[in-house]
Amino acid sequence: MNTTIVGYPRIGKMRELKFAIEKYWRGEVTEAELKETAKTLRSEKLKKQKQAGITISPVNDFSYYDGMLDLAVMLNAVPERYRKLNLSPLDTYFAMARGYQGEHGDVKAFAMKKWFNTNYHYMVPELENGMELKLQADKLFAEYEEAKALGVCPRPVTIGAYTFLKLAVAENGVAKESYVEPVKKAFQELLQECEKRGVEWIQIDEPALVLDMDSADKKLFCDLYQDILSAKGSVKVLLQTYFGDVRDCYQEISKLAFDGLGLDFVEGKYTEKLIQENGFPADKYLYAGIVNGKNIWKCDYDKKLKLIEELKKTTDKLVLTTSCSLLHVPYTTKSEKKLSQDILKYFAYAEEKLEEIHELAELSEKDYTKEEAYQKNVSVIQSERGMKDEEVCQKVAALTEKDFVRNVPRVERQKLQRERMGLPLLPTTTIGSFPQTKEVKANRSRFRKGEITKEQYDEKVFAFIKECVEEQEKLDIDVLVHGEYERNDMVEFFGENFGGYVFTEHAWVQSYGTRCVKPPVIFGDVKRIEPITVKYSQYAASLTNRPMKGMLTGPVTILNWSFPREDVSHKEMAFQIGLAIRQEVLDLEAAGISVIQIDEAALREKLPLRKAEWHSDYLDWALEAFRLCHSGVKPETQIHTHMCYSEFDDIIKDIDAMDADVITFEASRSKLEILDALKEVGFETESGPGVYDIHSPRVPSVEEIVGAIRKMLEKIPKEKLWVNPDCGLKTRGIPETEASLKNMVAAAKIVREELK
Repeated sequence: MNTTIVGYPRIGKMRELKFAIEKYWRGEVTEAELKETAKTLRSEKLKKQKQAGITISPVNDFSYYDGMLDLAVMLNAVPERYRKLNLSPLDTYFAMARGYQGEHGDVKAFAMKKWFNTNYHYMVPELENGMELKLQADKLFAEYEEAKALGVCPRPVTIGAYTFLKLAVAENGVAKESYVEPVKKAFQELLQECEKRGVEWIQIDEPALVLDMDSADKKLFCDLYQDILSAKGSVKVLLQTYFGDVRDCYQEISKLAFDGLGLDFVEGKYTEKLIQENGFPADKYLYAGIVNGKNIWKCDYDKKLKLIEELKKTTDKLVLTTSCSLLHVPYTTKSEKKLSQDILKYFAYAEEKLEEIHELAELSEKDYTKEEAYQKNVSVIQSERGMKDEEVCQKVAALTEKDFVRNVPRVERQKLQRERMGLPLLPTTTIGSFPQTKEVKANRSRFRKGEITKEQYDEKVFAFIKECVEEQEKLDIDVLVHGEYERNDMVEFFGENFGGYVFTEHAWVQSYGTRCVKPPVIFGDVKRIEPITVKYSQYAASLTNRPMKGMLTGPVTILNWSFPREDVSHKEMAFQIGLAIRQEVLDLEAAGISVIQIDEAALREKLPLRKAEWHSDYLDWALEAFRLCHSGVKPETQIHTHMCYSEFDDIIKDIDAMDADVITFEASRSKLEILDALKEVGFETESGPGVYDIHSPRVPSVEEIVGAIRKMLEKIPKEKLWVNPDCGLKTRGIPETEASLKNMVAAAKIVREELK
């Protein structure tokens, strides 16, 4: 049986690509040196797949930043403002990803949004008037030839025409429909070029097919691919879907001239049912996504082999693959030197998932129950993991409705809070973290290596906090933060202080561009062991007369940015974490901290892709988990929350129902599109849409920020508007941070005077 994968991680086992790109940005390596590093990494991953027994390998799944951005470049969808910079092709590409500010001009980056229900972010392509779309597929074919030279069986891959058109944005006055024909023509040319070069299979990813589709969506998809596939000649085309099932269009895609259908049997609730009820086309290959591409647990061979047996009854053209790209899991467990075998035996990262696919294919051809690989897997899956805590489970079971509600209505609370704090109109604040300098990272590294004691570590942290508070007072920011120098990551830090978590050394996963995260693993029942942030926030508050925010991460974000258990529900895990954060909130309040921010950056992230399932499968318990954290505080205590890059318009009422007092969120890259939604629903929570993009190195001018604030005031009452960056500042440098915040405060003061 043939085996393959949807895609593979590209950052490198030890994040080699991340470091090489960042050196290139700093001018420390040449473009040629960067490209050589990239070529080496591509070669290593293809050889790894071949060694693991994978028979067909995807190519062009590599990217210097993002696959949607790569597709925009392949279609020549490069807006004029980037072309005018007259940079090299690679630097133009990075300008689209990060923005650019220098001798060639000043441009903002593409908007950035969450990639479906993952923690990965994609760059949103822009379609503008007069843009000439045409095929520019040099990268795809170069990587195809590169793979052929290594002796692997390569299959080029690209995101498809339908997903591109659904996710791209058109500038005002441009009809997206006008780009259907040019996109279609470019994909036709791609297939024709594939035939010329002897490409046997091409994989076209269409994850947008797992979203709700109406008749117009289905017509668009069918119209696109009836014409695109008419140009394929001898090339076989795999339609690859992931992150769910294709219940709205299964019959339509079955009738189109695709040669293979890639279906998700992990997150696809109805995938098996669709095949059972409708059959599977006899003329197509079924690429069955049975190995989970988004979690790190070993798969259950018994369940998977029974599924394979059922699928074999349906088709004799079966290929085993992953549920989605392995981009969403770390490289290999072989890098984990500190975890005990008792824990590590349950894990399978990308490299181990290659072996799982190969073993499942081999076992499926045998009386597998007698095979050693099967028996070994069963013994792991059925073994008791430990880390159970009956007390935690009982506390969750004992929760009642009153545990999720603040007694005083929000409008009354907000009045009390304004009177107590005496803040000006348009109060300024930041989201929490300040730049993680070399000194901050060195302090953490020395502590982790055992070179300094916890007392010595904290002494340095307190010194960083003091500098941070002094700098904010100098900048005249109204509500301060302590800078978060004691934490490496907003989720891992809390997990390290909870029972029920385990931690990895090198389980890095790409979040966007060169930004990588190392999600902790929920291994058992979660509880707080002792106060986590109180001493740092309390010390920071002692240095100033201004309000100091206590900074926490919310339960839904901690859950969504961890690798979750598979043996209990997400609701159960969220409530366990919520109880732990609640303890921390109450301890901060008791220590005199009267502004507490509980970040829910990832609330939208795991929202079901089907609207009918939003509340029943997710939002009902997710909102409760957040309210559980803060329902016990006094009305005078101001609760903030923060949300990152996502689309909020359609859940804006649910965000208001979180019952926070203030919310800050990303808005700069999405061009403040959320403002209309806030006004439309009569949003009650005080709001701080980000006035500038912290994921770009450019410094916004005072005039630019003044313009953003004025635009916000058209939709948000002046008494409810806060002024802040759109996210934390940990990834930025100190000079650009200080310059940006200085301009932000100056802009707020200008508009305050106008309001007087």
